[in-house]
Formats: sequence, structure tokens, C-alpha cells
Amino acid sequence: MKKLFILILLSTSTLMATAQSKDEMQLTSQVEALRKAMVDADEGVLNNLVSADLSYSHSSGLLDTKTSFISALVNKKSDFSSITITGQTIQIFGETAIVRHKLAGVTVDTGTPANVSLNVLLVWQKVKGDWTLIARHAARA
Repeated sequence: MKKLFILILLSTSTLMATAQSKDEMQLTSQVEALRKAMVDADEGVLNNLVSADLSYSHSSGLLDTKTSFISALVNKKSDFSSITITGQTIQIFGETAIVRHKLAGVTVDTGTPANVSLNVLLVWQKVKGDWTLIARHAARA
């Protein structure tokens, strides 16, 4: 009986440790929506996901605002044909979250195709129950 109790306790602890919180699931969904919207250059979705005060830093050092970030995607100045995200981690601090991941993508920026491999840091803020992207920084992997 004692062994059964210990086995149940260990199983429950393992499940609790691997289960995502509601906020983690929402953030995972928001990151996926951002990934898809960047590939699709979906202006409406991008507008909904990104803060008006966005600080967006590219691996090249270029800085974007919300307007310039969305405009570059919609006008194909920055054109992702694919983005794959791996190794994602999420840390939540109240109404703020840090999401880190590796991004592998294929771009056609101003007509020149290229593969990109980046380490990305995203900062999200919970506003009226929704997670909004407030900052992004990328470094070449």
C-alpha cells in the first residue's frame, strides 16, 4: 500500500510539473498566431497581437515600431515564406511574460532569399485578459 501511495504521488507530481498553466497555454497560442501572421503578412492579426508601443529589435540592429514592423511584412520588404519555432520557454511574472525560442526561417527580403537562424526573446504583457507583444529582440544563432 505504501509503494502504491508513493507511485501515485510521484505520478501526480510529474503531471503537475509538465502541465501548462492557462497563461502558458494562452502565450503559446499567441506566439503561434504571431508566427503564422508573420508568414501570412496578416495585418489585422498583427495589429491585434502587437502593442502600440512595440519595441522590435532585429538581429541586424534595425529597430522597428509597431507601424514599421507591420508595414515591412505587409509590403513584402520583410517576407517570411516559413518560420519554425523550437526550444520555446515561458516565464511569467504577474502580468508580464518572457518567451524565448529559436527561430529558423526562410525570408525573401527585398527580393533576396535567405535562411535565418535566430535566438528570439519576446516580452508580452497581459492587457484586459489578452497577452500583447510589447518587445522583441533577436540575435543570430
